Amino acid sequence: MPGDAPARQPGGRAAIAARLPDAPRRPSLAVLLEHLHVSGSLTRAELTARMGVNRSTVAGLVAELVALGVAVEERPSRASGAAGRPSLVVSSVPSRLQVVAAEVAVDNTAVALFRLGGSLTARRTAPTPHGPGSGRRIVELLRGLVDDLGTGPDAAGVVGLGVAVPGAVRRSDGCVRFAPNLGWTDEPFGHLLAQAMPHLHVVVGNDADLGVLAEHRRGVARGVEDVVFVSGDVGVGGGLVMGGMPLLGAGGYAGELGHMTVRPDGLPCRCGARGCWETEVGAPAIARAVSAPGQRGEELAAAVRSARARGRGEALAAVAHSLGVGIGNVVNLINPQLVVLGGVLQEVLRSAGDEVRAGLDATALRAAAEQVRLALPGLGADAVLAGAAEVVWQELLADPLPLLQATA
Repeated sequence: MPGDAPARQPGGRAAIAARLPDAPRRPSLAVLLEHLHVSGSLTRAELTARMGVNRSTVAGLVAELVALGVAVEERPSRASGAAGRPSLVVSSVPSRLQVVAAEVAVDNTAVALFRLGGSLTARRTAPTPHGPGSGRRIVELLRGLVDDLGTGPDAAGVVGLGVAVPGAVRRSDGCVRFAPNLGWTDEPFGHLLAQAMPHLHVVVGNDADLGVLAEHRRGVARGVEDVVFVSGDVGVGGGLVMGGMPLLGAGGYAGELGHMTVRPDGLPCRCGARGCWETEVGAPAIARAVSAPGQRGEELAAAVRSARARGRGEALAAVAHSLGVGIGNVVNLINPQLVVLGGVLQEVLRSAGDEVRAGLDATALRAAAEQVRLALPGLGADAVLAGAAEVVWQELLADPLPLLQATA
């Protein structure tokens, strides 16, 4: 399915948004609910300061959200020595709205239920099918896992599904243009998901793009304007936030860092090129370095931790140096403040962090290298899964009134 498709329309209950007239209060309702979703409970005074509006406007908006059942407010006990009436505390109602998030990895597919406010309440995992027709088989797997979570068509308050995929995803319609480690080319994944689960608002995204979204909103990159998230599983991908905004590219394909050529005469890559960065630092390279029998997921991470515990961290020196060199190239290109390493790459950073930093410093220009720090994901192994939920929340909370009215 080459070429760009028209922007997809929201599915399920969110489609109501396209049919209702605009209302002046919608942007302010959206901003207020977004603050509660991302930051948790806030006082009316804090909301007034954050939104830059007057107190009566905030009081009216809060009253509307309370009437819609998505927020509550209560008067806190007065702090010792505090003068005057304490400001009312406003909180979202987590169970009022929920979304399902899924991460399709090469070895396993995970599905989880996230409440408004970001809490994860339930999870299911199953092996990822491969081979001919695997796209449709994964859709059926996801539908079964979603039903198993109790989030079928009749479930109250479940409004969306976000799915993370290790490949180049066309942002307009969720078509997976290329996912070499899944064996997919031009897989109409978003369309298949929307057909299978029409009651949900479906969003499909690249795993690293969603990882950086979650870390930027809720994790170690919160408050940081320029961030790179490097995900490492069988392959290597990158998610970018520049100036506080996601950098996705014209079609949504930005950040394919694993396919930078770092060694033109190197090993062949599944993408068809030779010497890509992921052939130097991906799971197969790490497995060879630590003599691990398996190359995927927790099994490989455990092998790296075992090597570190046995004092064999130096076995990863070459991989760690190549990881740093690649990061250095990225630092030269976009000058980030923070680089977050996810997947099995976080174990490389833990085991051979000095070598990673040495490779970075040897490659990046000093001015840019001085500004960047390396970090582990604040959300741990759930960064991508949380990002799959957050991308749905972003779309739905941008105009929440029709959704809240439809689900009242």
